[in-house]
Amino acid sequence: MKIQTFTIVAGTTACNARCPYCISKMTPKEGMSFKEPKINWLNFNKACRLAQLSGVTTVLITGKGEPTLYPDQITKYLMHMKKYNFPLIEIQTNALVLDKQFHRYLPYLKKWRLLGLNTICISIVHYKDSKNKLVYTPHMDYIKLERVIDRLHKLGFSIRLSCMMAKGFIDSVKEVDDLCDWAKKNKVEQLTIRSIRTPKKSIDKSIFDWTKKHALTCKQSNDIKKHLEKNANKLMTLEHGAFVYDLNGQNICLADCLTIKSDTDSLRQLIFFPDGHLRYDWQYEGAILM
Repeated sequence: MKIQTFTIVAGTTACNARCPYCISKMTPKEGMSFKEPKINWLNFNKACRLAQLSGVTTVLITGKGEPTLYPDQITKYLMHMKKYNFPLIEIQTNALVLDKQFHRYLPYLKKWRLLGLNTICISIVHYKDSKNKLVYTPHMDYIKLERVIDRLHKLGFSIRLSCMMAKGFIDSVKEVDDLCDWAKKNKVEQLTIRSIRTPKKSIDKSIFDWTKKHALTCKQSNDIKKHLEKNANKLMTLEHGAFVYDLNGQNICLADCLTIKSDTDSLRQLIFFPDGHLRYDWQYEGAILM
């Protein structure tokens, strides 16, 4: 069995952003709540070993909420993983605390870097702070995205911008080109773009409805794909429909939210939950290994 990514669910369901397309609220909680969980380290070690034996090179720390709200837990995960020596370790974050509370998080960031964290993956919907505010922080000021990228670069981290494309935000060829130009200007190492999508069944109807309404049309998605195929250099094809390009010197990956590809024995990811369960899909409760 070939596995692309080992995903670790950190933190709780608590989040400091208010994304109207929140996938975590549309999919099962899988034992997660607002209470910080006790981590099943025995099963975690088994999951790490399985990932290692399956050729996994990339570990992604993410959450059903915002993982950076629990920095000590992230440190524990990194310390327990140290002996497995995974070459690439990333964390997915909205980066709110990394900017607003930078000086408090600075010691954590330095320690995480020493423990092997390579890449900070920042979730965005646009290159303009004002647009990101509409989605992530309508209740308060948004971060200075350029500033947090610069600070993280100076600490030795690589940056991946994970842009969820949506109508009214990044939704056209021009917007994708402008996003790439902005990323290149700010020396962003990797840029991933994907349209927001709904699971087949959603726990939260209001979020499902918003996401459905704002997802790119087939024409919009196809126009962007054709533009990259025509004007960028394709670097590689990944499993599950992702393509990596060089567009005017900027790395850009056109990806999909799909987790399962049922006609192959290759899994996109292993997903470890703190209670010890190891899954391989976010929306199907039956997708479980242990």
